[in-house]
Amino acid sequence: MREWIFKMRGGIWTLLFIAILFMVRGTTPTVIAVSLIVVAAGQLWRCWSAASIGLYRGENVKALKLATTGPYALMRNPLYFGNFVIGLGWSLIAGKWAVIIFTLSFSVLYVMVIIPHEESFLRSKFGSEYEDYCTRVGMFWPLKINVEDITASVDWEIVKRSEVHTIISTVTGTAIIIGVSLCYT
Repeated sequence: MREWIFKMRGGIWTLLFIAILFMVRGTTPTVIAVSLIVVAAGQLWRCWSAASIGLYRGENVKALKLATTGPYALMRNPLYFGNFVIGLGWSLIAGKWAVIIFTLSFSVLYVMVIIPHEESFLRSKFGSEYEDYCTRVGMFWPLKINVEDITASVDWEIVKRSEVHTIISTVTGTAIIIGVSLCYT
């Protein structure tokens, strides 16, 4: 079941977006401005994460090497954290119920299903190296901080190759949610 949900995570993300969209009923310019900052921060975090990982995207879990630098020195799941921040920004426009429903849905689907599926793969592939990494870095928070690991070099070509789709989706989704919100005001 976890493998199937992992494969469907893009579609699940789309369903979360649609759920948020249906909850939009108008908001203030201040909330829109704050939401734009939150969404932009989430997307920038995702770009940094993508530039630090080496290989990602696809229906199956895969890894050539264990990513432990850049944002991966702060948390084990920075791409998903970026998604959460983007979704939170969208939810802010839709209101408190959207924030609550999105946060609960994201927690159940990602924290309880998708991430454990990936971590099972990483444990089997990298063994003690992954276990050591887990003792230093939490799922979404640092346990120990090594500045050298955070400031390690990144490959921005990966962002150009693999993150463009997400950037376009984020910008388009944000514009749609703001547009719907403005229709109600």
